[in-house]
Amino acid sequence: MKQYNLCFLGFGNVGRALARLLIAKSAELREQYGIECRVTGVASRRLGWLTKSANGAEGFDIPGLVANPASQAEAAANNIGEWLRQARPDVVFETTSLNPDSGQPAIDYLRAVLESGAHAISANKGALVYGYQELAALAQSQGKRFLFESAVLDSAPVFSLFRETLPAVKLRGFSGVFSSTTNIIIETMEAGRSFEEGLKTAQELGVTETDPSHDIDGWDSTVKVCALASVLMNIPLKPDEVNREGIRSLTRTRVQTARADGKPFKLVARAKLATDGKLLATVRPEQMAASDPLGNVRGTSLAIHFELDMMPGLTITSHRPNLQSTAYGLLADFINAVR
Repeated sequence: MKQYNLCFLGFGNVGRALARLLIAKSAELREQYGIECRVTGVASRRLGWLTKSANGAEGFDIPGLVANPASQAEAAANNIGEWLRQARPDVVFETTSLNPDSGQPAIDYLRAVLESGAHAISANKGALVYGYQELAALAQSQGKRFLFESAVLDSAPVFSLFRETLPAVKLRGFSGVFSSTTNIIIETMEAGRSFEEGLKTAQELGVTETDPSHDIDGWDSTVKVCALASVLMNIPLKPDEVNREGIRSLTRTRVQTARADGKPFKLVARAKLATDGKLLATVRPEQMAASDPLGNVRGTSLAIHFELDMMPGLTITSHRPNLQSTAYGLLADFINAVR
């Protein structure tokens, strides 16, 4: 039985869902994988840099941590370096907010984590867009893992699919529905209600980015396209290279007419290699027929369709993902990193 010190860098909805999942899966972690864990550090903008002595037997009381993190702290560090030295993590889960312009400060945080000798498990797609090559090389040099399955399609296996099961395949392009928020807003308008009501519903479900304009204006989907291109195609695509259009221009009349015609609108992200080797990428509302691989993606469901040299197409759908789904992607990365 191996005991691991875990730290949470970011402790919002996803971080708390992961803490609850660690409680729920504790018996399986012990019995199937020989893993015991304790939480020795939690950090967020609201909480600061909290630690529980890594020399103690228990670390944080995880149920108490979920209920009231500040009440569990023994010490408060002043910065990430001090926090890492006090908490002495084996694994750090990074779930800080998306910065679509630079990926910071997540990149600096993940660099510090890897340099401290811990595995870095992230749900931050911005860090992949702007820091993937550096962080992957640093992880390799440190003999640690930098994993990020929850960054694009919640817990659906996208990055691990290519890493583990599709050797020597060439990815020619992909298309995807990557935004639960825009799905819900469009479907709310199809039902005759307002854009604002759809956004409120998405926020109540907890699927919206901290800044909802990142979803509405297509930034979230754009960053996901860039992350996929960087990791799976080794093309360092940046958001300003993606032809981006959000859903603000869609009216209730347009979406209701499209639905009645059997070709409803969805915010679709695409990337495809041109004959000259250049990657062409777009994010924009498109009408989708039911026969399209993405045509029946509704509600909070997400999907991606890959075009490969070894097969005409491969589609992965994450049906109605929730916070637990995203948290599971982090948990799966943790298990794969340490076993």
